[in-house]
Amino acid sequence: MRERLDDIDRRILYYLRVDARNTTAPMIAQEVDVSAATIRNRIDQLEERGVIQGYHADIDYEVAEGKLMNIFLCNAPTGVDDVVARTLQVPGVVHVRSTMTGRENLHVQAIGDDTGDLTRIKRELADLGLEIEDEGLVNGEYYRPYDQYGPAETHEPSPLTDVMSLSGGAEVIEIPVREGAPVDGRTIEDSVEEGILDEDVLVIAVEREDEVITPRGETVLRSGDVLTVFSQSGVQDALLEAVTGVSATR
Repeated sequence: MRERLDDIDRRILYYLRVDARNTTAPMIAQEVDVSAATIRNRIDQLEERGVIQGYHADIDYEVAEGKLMNIFLCNAPTGVDDVVARTLQVPGVVHVRSTMTGRENLHVQAIGDDTGDLTRIKRELADLGLEIEDEGLVNGEYYRPYDQYGPAETHEPSPLTDVMSLSGGAEVIEIPVREGAPVDGRTIEDSVEEGILDEDVLVIAVEREDEVITPRGETVLRSGDVLTVFSQSGVQDALLEAVTGVSATR
């Protein structure tokens, strides 16, 4: 099944590909300009949808214990899906990749103690009916993230993050407070009294770093806060300008 991704999903995948172990939700949130909670929810959804299928350690077996890493380029004449499961059961095999076309339609990566052990693995692969087209010791592996999922240098981040549409035209919107925006440094009550926030706008949550604050009239809004806002009239330029200093039509 083909899953649709938006810009936030793509950026999450980009940064996880850079370094999944050391990249936290708040770090991605800062780059993408949304809340850490949004990032955590999106990662959960990407996992549930099967877009993210796992997190694996990149191990240098030669450094670990002087092991040899070999790749076997194989031809699986029939039943590729069936033979993959059996190939993974061969002791020493750590990764199998199948391709759609060509004779070398199965790439088998294996770890051996020495050349004799690799010969044993090769023999067991042949016993499964695989034809070894080519093989070689792996000297190094190199990765990079998919650049089309990464940030564009000229990209202006959207002032909106998540938007949930309700009946009657109302919406629940998640918006980050930007430095210098009209509400920055003001209380919610003052922002309403001064006409910065419309009376039909209700701030229902304020996320500050990793803390969620229940807002009150005297709550001071600060740059870096992420507001969850209920707006009876939906997303309006006045609301965006009040919170971010940027309008939707800019």
